Formats: sequence, C-alpha cells, structure tokens
Amino acid sequence: MSMIKIENLTFSYPTGSENVFENFNATIDTDWKLALTGRNGRGKTTLLKILLGGLEYRGRVVSSVQCDYFPYVVRDKSKSVSEIISEICPVAAEWEFVKELSGLGVGADALYMPFEYLSNGEQTKVLLAALFLNEGHYLMIDEPTNHLDAFAREQVAEYLSGKKGFILVSHDRDFLDRCVDHVMSIGRSEAELCGGSFSSWLNDSENRRKADREQTERLQKEIKRLKRSSVQSADWASKCEAQKKGNGPVDRGYIGHKAAKMMKHSKIIEERQQKLIEDKTSLLKNIQTAEKLKLSAVTYRSDRLAEFSQVQIIYDGVAVNRAVSFSINRGQRIALSGGNGCGKSSLIKALMGQNILYSGRIMVSGDLKISFVPQDVSEICGGVRSLIKESGVEESLFMAVLNKMGVEENPLRKDMRELSEGQKKKIMIAKSICERAHLYIWDEPLNYIDIDCRIQIEKLLKEFCPTMIFIEHDRAFRNGIATDVVEIARSR
Repeated sequence: MSMIKIENLTFSYPTGSENVFENFNATIDTDWKLALTGRNGRGKTTLLKILLGGLEYRGRVVSSVQCDYFPYVVRDKSKSVSEIISEICPVAAEWEFVKELSGLGVGADALYMPFEYLSNGEQTKVLLAALFLNEGHYLMIDEPTNHLDAFAREQVAEYLSGKKGFILVSHDRDFLDRCVDHVMSIGRSEAELCGGSFSSWLNDSENRRKADREQTERLQKEIKRLKRSSVQSADWASKCEAQKKGNGPVDRGYIGHKAAKMMKHSKIIEERQQKLIEDKTSLLKNIQTAEKLKLSAVTYRSDRLAEFSQVQIIYDGVAVNRAVSFSINRGQRIALSGGNGCGKSSLIKALMGQNILYSGRIMVSGDLKISFVPQDVSEICGGVRSLIKESGVEESLFMAVLNKMGVEENPLRKDMRELSEGQKKKIMIAKSICERAHLYIWDEPLNYIDIDCRIQIEKLLKEFCPTMIFIEHDRAFRNGIATDVVEIARSR
C-alpha cells in the first residue's frame, strides 16, 4: 500500500481567469479502485496530468509510485500489437500478453496484427491490458468507454473489477458501479471522498445536496430578516439623534446614549448578517447544481412519423446488418442497440436522407422537423453564434440552457475548434433541446458528458416525452429513457 498526498494544491491555466484548484487537499490510497467524478471543467483530467508531473503548480504532491496514463499515445500504429505491448511493458512475456488480453475477450491472434487494423474498442482493450502489466505502477484511466459498445463496456468493467490500484474517470454510472470501491467527487472548492459503490455515493450525495439546499433557504430567510432589523435599528438611531435638536428642553445625554445603543445594535446585526452571507456563499461554492431543463418539442399531425421495412445497410456491396423493420410512432423513444459496426449510425443517417446505401424501404412523413445530435463532434468548426443563428434557435434561450448544463463561460465568441469535446457535445445537445422539432435523433449524445448533466437530460426526456430515436451505450441512461429497444444484429 502506498499513499499519494496532495497538499495546498493551487493551479490555473495561463489563459484561465480563475484557479482550477485553490488550496486543494486530498489523500489517495493506491490500492483503491477510485472513481474520480465531477462536472465537466472541474479539473478531473487536469488533476491526473498534475499527478503525472506534466503541469506546474503551487503546493505539494507527495507520491512514491510511478504513474501511467490511459489513453496511451501510440505513435506508430503500423507496428504489431505485440510490439506495442512490449514498448509499454518490456518486462512482460508473451504468455502474459495472451493471458491479460483473454480477460478482455481479445484472442491471441490479435498479437500479430498491425495495431491500426484493430477497432477503436479493441485498441482500448489492448492498451489497458499492456498498462496493467506494468506491475507496481499506478494507472490513471481517463474515459475508457468512449469507443466501447455496451457488451465491450461489460467486458472492461469485469476486467477492472478484478484489478486494484487505479483512478478511473468515467461518466457511465453502471460501468462505475461494477468496478470501483471508492469515489472522489471534485466540487467547486473541495473534494469529497467516500468508500463504497458509485450508486451509494450518488444516493448519499443527493441527500447531502437536498440538505444543503434546505440550509441555504434557511440562511437566505435569516439574512432577509436581519437586513430588515438592521435597517429598522439604524432608522431608530437616526430618529433618536434627531430628537436632540429643536425639541425644547430635553435630556440630550439620555437621547444620545439611546441613539448610540441603537446604532451599536444595528452594527451587531450587520456583523451577524455578514457572517450568514459568508456561510451561505461558502455552502453554495461547493454545491454542484443541476437545474431543470425544458424541451421545445412540437406534436406531429399523425401518429406515424417514419417506418423501416426490411432495411439493410450496404458497405462495399455487402450488407452489414440483418434486415430490420420497425416504425417510429408519436411519443416513442426508440433505442437502437447492437455492437459497434452493425450499422446503427448509418440507419439514422439514412433516415435523415444522407447519402447512405441501403436495401429495403425507409418511409419518412412529409414536413417532418428533425433535430439531430451527431456522434462525432471533433470535426465541427465555425463560430458558435453562427451555428445557433443558422438553426433558428433564440440565442438567449440557448445560453440559458447551456448555463444550466454547467457551461459557465460564454462560448458565443469562440470557434468550435477551441472548445473541449464535452463543451461541443453540450452545445449540440443544448441546440437540439431549443429546437422546435417533431423528431429528435441523437447518436451517442453522452460521450464526454458529466454525470450531473446526464441525469438532467434523463429527467428532461422523462418529463417532456419527445418522439426520439437514439443510440447510447450508457446502460443506466438507456434503460431510464427508452420506451422501445430495436436490436440491430450483424449480418455475419
């Protein structure tokens, strides 16, 4: 067992207007299977980079272990998997490679394939296996699920549950529940650390937030009452002082003493009021609020919006999925389920009329207004304000929704290329929420999105019940949202 101690850590980026961390303290046992959670922008990845020694900071980090980081950057992907693993862990034998990969469902024949021939999910598994072979190293795993389908997430979660000594950043609640035994939540001003499953922490956290909100409301009421008392005392003191002049023979000493007493009482009330304001500010500083969202869906004139009949996606003249038939009816929220590469994204692109080759028939009702959130936002560029203007969304409404989703800075003057993947996703989701549409089509919307925001979106969709077809590998979200699940099977 080894400990990592973080003492009075203060850090800000050169271009940042405020500190990411300020006098931050934490102690981490390297035997823990630790989930690191918090809203986008709270500094999770930044903390990992600091522990790796990649960023300059003020304060002190004491650690006796060597840290490794996932995702690992493979510079030459034309090399074989065996060569890549040997570079990461030169002391491991080939039989150890095979054993470690088998725990992730990757066959021994993959060792002799070029790394670039593997799918994104297989690459993730290979790199995790190689990094865990570095015995004695402390592994920091940053969002491993982004390229994993539901089945692969189960495999990786099962694999991690048998390991110890790692920090895991993920926003998939079900995935975290299966493989961690401690949770550290990074708030606005401090970290909250507790043992147990992620679900138990989430439940306790909700109870704490409720108690904090109730305490904040009590403080606000008390502050208002004290403000009234302070004004009254000051007013009484002024009136008493005024009686000393122009009122004939009066005991001016008594009146002056009474006015001074009233003014002193007023100052005491002001000091108490200021202390309560500070208490309230300190309390609010670390509460990670997730305000309620609203959706602008419109009702289509008929029950049926679209229909798939014996549809197969064709790649290079070959069908990639077995023929699928289903309809999209008003009020349904249909989840497309299936492994990576079975054509799910292509099916919804074909539904939108994009240039996708398929057999069978897709019928789309006339004048159907569609709102779309793409899976990949990495190539999206151009000004955010222009994007919003082209979509016809009201700018003030868009900013209000974006703020509620935890994007506090104003991105309207920025190019999309300057933003993080999480910010881009939130912008596309916020735009979709603001669009008045009959049908919402979301392709893996939750990649890079924090847990608080996922829960916000989940509550939104349950309340407003829009007609949707979506793809999402977050099991907790999908199970909570979908009214229907359509399984897409590979053709071979």
